[in-house]
Amino acid sequence: MAFIEHGTRRLHITGVTAHPTAQWAVQQARNIAADLGERGAKPRFLLRDRDSKYTDAFDAVFTAEDTQVLLSTPRVSRIANA
Repeated sequence: MAFIEHGTRRLHITGVTAHPTAQWAVQQARNIAADLGERGAKPRFLLRDRDSKYTDAFDAVFTAEDTQVLLSTPRVSRIANA
């Protein structure tokens, strides 16, 4: 899992697993929140996709830090040219 700070373009790689679960994603959210907190960084927004592993518990980690969670748009099906 990776997080990118938009303003600085700093990349944070929090963990790697072949089989991510919702619980694993929540732990990675806690890890990045703690790391950012230690640096005094306070993100305003988190843009994430709609994968089922990003549960309410995942979002709660960021909303507790006053970070607004934004969802990417749903995937739009491709239309074949006629």
